[in-house]
Amino acid sequence: MAFDNLLAERTTRMGASVIREILKVVAKPGMVSLAGGIPAPESFPLEIIQELTEIVVAKYASGAFQYGPTEGFWPLREALADYLENRAITASAGEILIASGSQGVLDAVGKVLIDKGDLVAVEAPTYLGALQAFTPYEPEYVRMDTDELGLIPGSLESVLAGGKVKFIYLVPTFQNPTGRTIPLERRREIADIIKKYNALLIEDDPYGALRYRGHDIAPVKVLAPDHVVYISTLSKVFAPGLRIGFCHAPEQIRKWLVIVKQGIDLHTSTFNQALASEYIAGGFLERHLPKIIDLYRPKQEAMLSALDTYFPPNFTWSRPEGGMFLWVEGPQGFDMEELYWKAIERNVAFVPGKYFYTSPQEGIETMRLNYTRADEETIDNSIRILSEVIQS
Repeated sequence: MAFDNLLAERTTRMGASVIREILKVVAKPGMVSLAGGIPAPESFPLEIIQELTEIVVAKYASGAFQYGPTEGFWPLREALADYLENRAITASAGEILIASGSQGVLDAVGKVLIDKGDLVAVEAPTYLGALQAFTPYEPEYVRMDTDELGLIPGSLESVLAGGKVKFIYLVPTFQNPTGRTIPLERRREIADIIKKYNALLIEDDPYGALRYRGHDIAPVKVLAPDHVVYISTLSKVFAPGLRIGFCHAPEQIRKWLVIVKQGIDLHTSTFNQALASEYIAGGFLERHLPKIIDLYRPKQEAMLSALDTYFPPNFTWSRPEGGMFLWVEGPQGFDMEELYWKAIERNVAFVPGKYFYTSPQEGIETMRLNYTRADEETIDNSIRILSEVIQS
């Protein structure tokens, strides 16, 4: 049977994740991956999971395995309200929605807000997964300029002044792909601008808890609460396979996100939500998070040190205070995709940066590096190999 004529027109705007396709190459034996944004398996609290499971079964019995409300498992929503309070976000349990990973929220946002041809403002570069979530709904992307401190407020204002933007998408803290964090003063400017233009901001914050140095910075949600949909996840601080994301949105948007989720999956796994609720409420997350940070901090330091030691002087890179990524920029016109295939021959993989831009003409000389999966010795050796390939 021929199926091509059955496919919806929107499939022409959909494609496999470039990064996930790249990761297929990473599966080759002996390959070192500095590519995917995947947590280290040793960061998972495996010694806690069995205890959490016993607590959940004893406490909730069959209720942990039953259908649940679309909005989310109430004990988890209560736990997340306290969790967000530590991020200076005031939210009642009833205002928090649970999703199957933060990606589930991004897709729901696209379905609720985007009509064909709507303008969506994104950073250059931006998170590829957000583009994959939004693109099937046929928006037109408007790029916003960035520098080493993230989004430039003046660029945001120019974009908002220039046309009717449906919403802005932003990863302000330890951004994927660059690792950059927007400083507080700039966040205040951004908050003032979106309030001035009565604009909606989608603030994606999956990495904020992974801080290795410096001090936490208030989310934009704190500075402009009525204008921000705040999205986060437990994937980086618990276990990504459990698929626990969540959001806090203005009421008029929140009710539509619930309706959309009812049509997608009814609700996120009740058992997984119960595990997450006990992980947070029982103090396990508070005790385990320092272990994750102690695991990742030396890995990041090893990568930064190796770049300082081996990379040519005409390359530059970000120096984040946390997160999972570094962003490297080569001289203008340097082809990082060509470098990628040569590096693969030496068993080292990374992600060419051009995939994080909405314009195919941008980012050819950039790359994203991840340090969470490899040990410090492997990171040092891999950066040395990349430098050799660059110089060759």
